[in-house]
Amino acid sequence: MRTTLNLADDALLVAKQIAARERMSLGDAVSQLVRAGAGVGVGAGASVRGRAPRLRGRFALLPQRDEIITPEHVRELMEREGI
Repeated sequence: MRTTLNLADDALLVAKQIAARERMSLGDAVSQLVRAGAGVGVGAGASVRGRAPRLRGRFALLPQRDEIITPEHVRELMEREGI
């Protein structure tokens, strides 16, 4: 998909360095960095963590954690964030 992004100078530099080192497009490098930051793998391209994302419908699932999120957790976070 084609889109326009405003990136910080240092983020653009990192993405360009990865693109040059891995011999890929800048868009692919940015996509790889976003997936790595989100903790999910990639679909058809090179793997960031060596695994494909788990999908439910069209949404990628985050890795399983060892804690249970309760309504109290949600309320506490909402209060902290001012929601």
